[in-house]
Amino acid sequence: MTMGNRNELSSTQNEEIIRILQSRFEQNMQRHQTIDWTRLQAKLEANTKKLWSLNEMERTGGEPDVVGCDEMTGEYIFYDCSTESPKGRRSICFDHEALESRKENKPTNSAMEMAFAMGVELLTEERYRELQQLGNFDTKTSSWIKTPADIRKSGGALFCDRRYDHVFLYHNGAESYYAARGFRALLRV
Repeated sequence: MTMGNRNELSSTQNEEIIRILQSRFEQNMQRHQTIDWTRLQAKLEANTKKLWSLNEMERTGGEPDVVGCDEMTGEYIFYDCSTESPKGRRSICFDHEALESRKENKPTNSAMEMAFAMGVELLTEERYRELQQLGNFDTKTSSWIKTPADIRKSGGALFCDRRYDHVFLYHNGAESYYAARGFRALLRV
């Protein structure tokens, strides 16, 4: 729950999300062996809007964790690391246009709108495959990914999952939605 301005947490909420992130960081060192927690924490504490986005990732079931650092920008990169596509972001179509095109049985939201509201971005296919190098994700669910404009213009959207110990890329109509399909996010801090 946010307090005051939208996209801001109380100091207690900031402390709580940092505590959660530190615990996850310590429990999953294989994801970020070269990253120093103290430096990361200082960067998090200096950027409360990013903390709000990380809290949204956590609140919706994403279990965000740092997975790297961009050498060019110095930004830390967080992915949703929940075993399955985040529960609080499932049963959604791809984007607003797809949502508006449905005449019946509309889902409550879309992946692109939710990501925008959370201040995050969808993983690309490349980022999704990088995530899969860190563990086995989406073995029972699937996740919408950033879709090239030409595919989206034709009415389609892309999603990925992991089956048979392989990562698969699929297509579907952007307006489709399923109880087991959500989206995974990326956040730069």
